[in-house]
Amino acid sequence: MKNTYNFLAFDIGATSGRSIIGKLENGKLTLEELTRFDNKIQFIQDKYYWNIFSLFEELKNSLKKTSSLGVEIDSVGIDTWGVDFVYVAEDGSILNLPRSYRDPYTDGIPEEYFSLISKKEVYDLTGIQTMNFNSLFQLYAAKKENSSALAHAKNILFVPDALSYLLTGKKVIEYTIASTSQLLNARTKEFEPALFEKADISSSLVNKVTMPGSIIGNTAQYITKECNIKDTPVVAVAGHDTASAVVAVPAKDENFAYLSSGTWSLMGIETKEPIINEESFNLNFTNEGGVDGTIRFLKNITGMWLLEQCRKEWEAQGKPYSYPEIVEMAKSEKELQFIIDPDDASFANPDCMEKAISEFCIKTNQECPKDHAQYVRCIFDSLAIKYRYVLAKLQEVAPFSINKLHVIGGGAQNKLLNQLTADAIGIPVVAGPVEATAIGNIMMQAKGLGVVNSLQEIRTVINNSVSTETFLPKTSDEWKKQIEQATSFLSNIINK
Repeated sequence: MKNTYNFLAFDIGATSGRSIIGKLENGKLTLEELTRFDNKIQFIQDKYYWNIFSLFEELKNSLKKTSSLGVEIDSVGIDTWGVDFVYVAEDGSILNLPRSYRDPYTDGIPEEYFSLISKKEVYDLTGIQTMNFNSLFQLYAAKKENSSALAHAKNILFVPDALSYLLTGKKVIEYTIASTSQLLNARTKEFEPALFEKADISSSLVNKVTMPGSIIGNTAQYITKECNIKDTPVVAVAGHDTASAVVAVPAKDENFAYLSSGTWSLMGIETKEPIINEESFNLNFTNEGGVDGTIRFLKNITGMWLLEQCRKEWEAQGKPYSYPEIVEMAKSEKELQFIIDPDDASFANPDCMEKAISEFCIKTNQECPKDHAQYVRCIFDSLAIKYRYVLAKLQEVAPFSINKLHVIGGGAQNKLLNQLTADAIGIPVVAGPVEATAIGNIMMQAKGLGVVNSLQEIRTVINNSVSTETFLPKTSDEWKKQIEQATSFLSNIINK
């Protein structure tokens, strides 16, 4: 086995994408960004789509760039957002652009579907929280609109699988991306025919699930010729971007929770079996697929969305703030003056986020923030308290004690929020890596090629390659009392 490998990761989110070369040399990983590109929703005839062919062109451009730089890559892996998919015809043609999960064509669809099979039955099968854009409801909506693409489709492929298909000519459905669909049986890890039958849709649309770390095939001959590269394996990495990010948690044992932190926050644990019971159903926790046979038992939490929207509003008012200024503003304010529930429906997409926060405070018998600094502090404090609330619910059902929280993704750079979170949850917070998704993608390619053999071996490499920062909680009795009061206040709001 050689000492140096070059892996090409495509990490594509719902607004932009990038390609990154990961160099693994003597057990240590380094990253270099190769390209970056936009991923814009296409509005066509009152429908919202993703331009998968444009994404494919960007993918090929990246391959061409590796050739022009003289970098010989050992494999390719692709991760994207979840749930969205393309229809593929009998002759292998892609029948449509993938519909975007932001398309309102699924509004009201879950309620209609649950008249055919109860919400509880669906959860008992899939372990997936109900969100109106899940693939299950997209298929049912397409059936109700008499979609020609669905009528003529032989298969569906999720977005990373479709891009791999365009690269290799091989049709596979990778497990972690499939697990976001609410079509997969969480226990068998295979698609559940009953869910298709209730919608009068054939389950033959989906192929058998492929586990992450499998080689899909080599790049097609026309790709190698056009991009001037050698035959290169394409690996089914953890195709869902959050699944790839969780791979990169630099944990040394299983007694941890993770927080994938950005615009949205996902807090969860890794388990060996799905957790599907009355409590997890009522708490709206979800069981998504991980690698090496793991389940990502997690909860979606609104993350920095509230702050991002406030910053846009303030910039429009002629008051742009840099991120360091934002942090200093929050530091200047007294802690725990205002507590909101970041996941309240009023914050989903308000005309004015600042106004929505004020109205929430009034509704819950609090004073309102008086200036921008207080709004920022309100958001940071509220996120920290919500993380404490969710972590406590996780600990109630976790089969192990949680001794540490790993914060990964862009939010790992927010030192103030990391400290506030540690103070709120009362256990250490370990921040990093920031580039978790790309690292997880790359290391699953390494597993696919046999360079590493297990998730724990992957995490050993990551621990040797990245720097993390640990935040220890405050321990004074007075602080603990304040935190308990704030958590009780939030709990009452949520359970009202």
